[in-house]
Amino acid sequence: MEKEKISESLKKLEQIISWFESQEEVDVEAGLKKVKEGVVLIKDLKVRLKEVENEFKTVKAELADETGAVE
Repeated sequence: MEKEKISESLKKLEQIISWFESQEEVDVEAGLKKVKEGVVLIKDLKVRLKEVENEFKTVKAELADETGAVE
């Protein structure tokens, strides 16, 4: 399964938040489903953001090695 783009996951989270804000009375079952969807998105985002952070660190280290710069 291909990883979803960070921006797409953030849009989905925004949609969940908007859904809650637009409800006069939240259906408990529907609300619980939305919360579960949000939790999955947040967990995936944390993993993906950590991966991106590690990629930046790798690029920075490679650049430092090539230029002889000290980190």
